[in-house]
Amino acid sequence: MSDAALPTVAEVRAAAEAVKAAIDRHLAAVERRIGDEDPDVYAAFNELAAAAEEYDELLYDRYDEVTPFEIPTPEDGVPYTGPAEPAAFSVLIRRDYAVVEPARLIAQAERVAAHDLDADFAHDGGTADALGVLFGEYEPDEIASRSKDFGLEEGDSTLWIAASEEMAEPGEWLGSPFAHIDPQDVLHRFDVSSVFDEETDEFDDAEDQAQGRDGGRDQDRDGGRTARPGLTPA
Repeated sequence: MSDAALPTVAEVRAAAEAVKAAIDRHLAAVERRIGDEDPDVYAAFNELAAAAEEYDELLYDRYDEVTPFEIPTPEDGVPYTGPAEPAAFSVLIRRDYAVVEPARLIAQAERVAAHDLDADFAHDGGTADALGVLFGEYEPDEIASRSKDFGLEEGDSTLWIAASEEMAEPGEWLGSPFAHIDPQDVLHRFDVSSVFDEETDEFDDAEDQAQGRDGGRDQDRDGGRTARPGLTPA
């Protein structure tokens, strides 16, 4: 970073004061909390985490130094505020794919249609109709495990478990199945992405530096397909 872009001494000091104030607010919220899931405590926690991160960034940019502590935050950035003992829950899954071999995808759909009279496959429909045939024939988990057989390449995926007070009535949400999920009702989430491999490599590099195996800063700033569970605060 050039000298012109460096944060000023005053900016670093202001960030330090913001951390001190956030610590006071967090302690006050903890002292007056009501129950284990007090929203004021969660809000103060997030404010403290944000203030500490800002101070850490400015401290490093100005003085090439880091703080000796790290405040953990939920992976999805949203604290859970749903029922402690949910009576029901929903499972939401998103999986991204790239169609890397359209001909293979269409050929698989044609094979299904040749043996299943209920499979409605228009030969001029291309990959759009092929996807309808294949997902009508196979479970999503089987398509995920055999994605290469279908000419697909997996991208990121995520699975959310969202709590609810009671089971929805039959047909209640079919018109808009994903519109009423509040992120604060997500009990757990499990993410799969190749980016986690990159983060692991960066962590290993930082660990090497911390142990003197490689010169440079002893704390990493930035952080196949690896699964990582999301976290919710206790």
